[in-house]
Amino acid sequence: MSLLRITPSTHSSVLSQLLRLSIFLLLSLPASKGKAIWTAHLNITFQVGNRIISELGESGVFGNHSPLERVSGAVVLPEGWNQNACNPMTNFSRPEQADSWLALIERGGCTFTHKINVAAEKGANGVIIYNYPGTGNKVFPMSHQGTENIVAVMIGNLKGMELLHLIQKGVYVTIIIEVGRMHLPWLSHYIMSLFTFLAATVAYLFLYCAWRPRVPNSSTRRRRQIKADVKKAIGQLQLRVLKEGDKELDPDEDSCVVCFDIYKPQDVVRILTCKHFFHKACIDPWLLAHRTCPMCKCDILKT
Repeated sequence: MSLLRITPSTHSSVLSQLLRLSIFLLLSLPASKGKAIWTAHLNITFQVGNRIISELGESGVFGNHSPLERVSGAVVLPEGWNQNACNPMTNFSRPEQADSWLALIERGGCTFTHKINVAAEKGANGVIIYNYPGTGNKVFPMSHQGTENIVAVMIGNLKGMELLHLIQKGVYVTIIIEVGRMHLPWLSHYIMSLFTFLAATVAYLFLYCAWRPRVPNSSTRRRRQIKADVKKAIGQLQLRVLKEGDKELDPDEDSCVVCFDIYKPQDVVRILTCKHFFHKACIDPWLLAHRTCPMCKCDILKT
């Protein structure tokens, strides 16, 4: 029995046939009759000390009955211990300086329609509902008939809890919600076509990997080298243990912008080449993932 080997010429032929197959399958699928799913871009801004921090991410989805519109405002929580806004008498602590505001409400306790209507009746310009605990940042398009005049977006539990804790600490948070991308869900009677395409792809990849020399490509080697360089650069940055009397322990001084906690005696801080410093336990994972100072975006490899 001889082993099947794929030469560069047969590799090109298989790839060409697979591409033709995929194009045929995609063109043969009629447009989905299901409702489109629209993602939501959240531009989050808040101030810590004298610093203004912004982050932008495609971290939410619009509800099925939400208008696809841009909306912005200060983020406001329901008053009291219960954050689900199921009580019709729920009030919201709107900041005086806010011209418009968005209600941040937790999922559960009642229908989405009820929550959204409670916030809308109190004057909210939009509603952000965060998912159940334990779901990470999973989201889905909500069904909330009867609330078509107010923007409603779901975000993940992790992002929702992050916003909740900031506001509970007294941080003024604003969000701009932008319309993101449209996704069409697959219908069940097209699954076999999708499986056919996936099976062909898996078979091709299996045969290609059996032929391809097992050596890292240039992009993989470059990523590994960059990661090694970042680890080396982090290890060369200065460390310091804070002690009583250091000016960094003054209550009026800035806190760590990664965890937002104040500095305490015996805290180990890492000082970057741009002279900004942070808790070592906070900044090391950040640098490994981002490579830049979270305040001034200074690249530790370039400096």
